[in-house]
Amino acid sequence: MARLEKKDVLRISKEKGVRFVRLWFTDILGFLKSFAITVRELEGALEEGMGFDGSSILGFVRIDESDMVAMPDPSTFRVLPWKTNEQVVAVMFCDILEPDGKPHQGDPRWVLKKNLKRAADMGYTFYVGPELEYFYFRRPTGKPETLDSGGYFDLTPLDVASDLRKETVVVLEELGIPVEYSHHEVAPSQHEIDLKYTDGLTMADSTMIYRLVVKEVALKNNVYASFMPKPIFGVNGSGMHTHQSLFRGEKNAFFDPDDRYHLSDVAKHYIAGLMRHAKEITLVTNQWVNSYKRLVPGYEAPVYISWAQRNRSDLIRIPLYKPGKEVATRVEYRSPDPACNPYLAFSVMLAAGLEGIEKKYPLRDPVERNVYEMTEKERKRHKIDSLPEDLYEAIQITEKSDLVRRALGDHVFFKFIENKKIEWERYRAQVTDYELEQYFSIL
Repeated sequence: MARLEKKDVLRISKEKGVRFVRLWFTDILGFLKSFAITVRELEGALEEGMGFDGSSILGFVRIDESDMVAMPDPSTFRVLPWKTNEQVVAVMFCDILEPDGKPHQGDPRWVLKKNLKRAADMGYTFYVGPELEYFYFRRPTGKPETLDSGGYFDLTPLDVASDLRKETVVVLEELGIPVEYSHHEVAPSQHEIDLKYTDGLTMADSTMIYRLVVKEVALKNNVYASFMPKPIFGVNGSGMHTHQSLFRGEKNAFFDPDDRYHLSDVAKHYIAGLMRHAKEITLVTNQWVNSYKRLVPGYEAPVYISWAQRNRSDLIRIPLYKPGKEVATRVEYRSPDPACNPYLAFSVMLAAGLEGIEKKYPLRDPVERNVYEMTEKERKRHKIDSLPEDLYEAIQITEKSDLVRRALGDHVFFKFIENKKIEWERYRAQVTDYELEQYFSIL
C-alpha cells in the first residue's frame, strides 16, 4: 500500500464522502483509545493535531499536567469498510505530543519508534509477523460457552466459525492489512489469523486493528471474540507467536547460506539476546495474571528457555529453511500472548535481540528433544532455565531489568510496573471458585 501523505488523506476523504474521522492511540496496557472529529476539522488536525485531556488516560500524565496533543499519522489513514449510522467513517493512528510539540514519553507508539530508531542506527529494519490466536464464545459474560468442538485445521461441520474468519479476513484486506493464513486452532472454538510480515510500527498498528476487527465481526454475528490468554481450563490457551527478522536494505541479515542452520552471526546473537533477557521481558509480552495460566507444561505454550528448529516446545523456534526463500529466514518467539500491548512487546523483544548483537552474546546449542519430557536434572545439565511462573515473579524480575527500563523509558517502565503490582494485589486477595470447590465443604 502506497504511503499516504496529508494531501492524499484530504483527497480520499472528499472522494469517499467521509463524514467523521476517528483518531486512535493506546494507553500503556494496549487498550485502544479513540475520539472522533468531523471532516471539517481534518485539515487543521493534520497540521496542528487535536488537544485532549491526557490525565484520563492510564499511564499518561497527572491531573495537573493534563494537556496533550494527538497528532494524526497520515500514513495510517483508512476508510472503514462498514458505515456507522449510515455515515462513512475513517480512522488514523496518532502520535501523542506534549503541548510544546515534543513526543510524550508515555506514548507506547513513541516507545516502539525509539527502539526502531536504535535498530536503524545499527543499519537494520525490524520486520514482524505475529500469529494471533483467539476464541469465539456465545456471550461475553458468565461461563465461556464455545461455538464448536473442532480442532487444528478442522473445517465444517465442526468448524462452524469458518464464515466468521472469512468475513474477518475480507475486512482486514479491505483495510489494507494482508493476511497469510486463517484456520481453526487446537482448542474448541479457537482460531488463528496470521498477518503477512511487515515493518514493526506498521505491524503494531495492524495488530490493534486486527483485534478490533475480529471483535467487530463477531459482535455483528451475535458472538463474542476473546483474546484472553487462557479462558478455558484444560485446553490450549491463545498465543501470539511472533516471527521477527532484521534486514539490511533488501537483504535478510539473519541468513547465512554456509551455516548449518542457515543462520548468520547476527541471527545467533539476536537469538542469544532473546534467551538471555527472556525472563526480564516476559512481564511485557505476557502482561496479565491470566497470561501465566497459559504458560504451563502440556499445552504447547513454552515454559523453558531453549531454542530449536523443529521442536515446538521451545521458547524460540527457527522455521526450516527452504531453498530460494532466504528472505523468510526468521526467529519465532513463542511466549507472547495476544492480549499484550504490541508496541511495548515488539519494543522489548527487539531491544533484547539488539543487545545480543551489540554485545555479541554467544548462542548455546539447540535442544532438539521435547524439553517437557526431560527431568529437572537433565534441564539443569543443559542449563535450561524457565520463564516466570506467575505475574508476581515476572514483576520481581522485570523491576530489576536495566534492559526493559531502557527499552520502555522511565515513564512507561515505572507506570507499567506500578499497574502490574496493583493487578497482582487485587488478584491475590480474591477468593476463587477453585478454593470454594476444594475447601469450603471440608474446612
